[in-house]
Amino acid sequence: MIAPPEEFETERLRLRRLRLTDAEAVYTEWARDPETTKYLIFRPHTSVAEAVAFARRCEAEWDERADFTWIIERKPEGRIIGCIAAHPADDKVAIGYVLNRAYWGKGLMTEAVRSLTSWLIDQPDVFRVWAVCDCENPGSARVLEKAGFELEGTLRRWIVHPNVSAAPRDVLCYSVVS
Repeated sequence: MIAPPEEFETERLRLRRLRLTDAEAVYTEWARDPETTKYLIFRPHTSVAEAVAFARRCEAEWDERADFTWIIERKPEGRIIGCIAAHPADDKVAIGYVLNRAYWGKGLMTEAVRSLTSWLIDQPDVFRVWAVCDCENPGSARVLEKAGFELEGTLRRWIVHPNVSAAPRDVLCYSVVS
């Protein structure tokens, strides 16, 4: 079982454990935006209350050591611009992420993914870090490729992205292995 740090620092970012006090910023910075949440597994939040419920769930999952979610802040102003999560299962860890669309194309998510993946793959009990992205989401695929992930293939009808379709969609599967 992994025991990740509550905080990571990169050149431009600070990744820190998501807390209930972050809920309003989560809502205003990305969770309510239909374009930013297009390929997520939930619909855009329609109220701060939904972001509060999300933050509570993230705190509980961290405390239970089930899942780990970090807020992504831009240094030095500390503005919350997204989040990144690790979902461990035995010797494998899936990651997922979301970034405020105002920051797309600047290499910020690649920086966050590299930092988290580097720490994860260095853990003695982790042999695989992996992620999926919708086949129609080239930006996310590019993040994974730039972060050193290798494309393994397409998982057909793998996950529902309710903002795109009610039916399961094909995704690209990427990984880093030790």
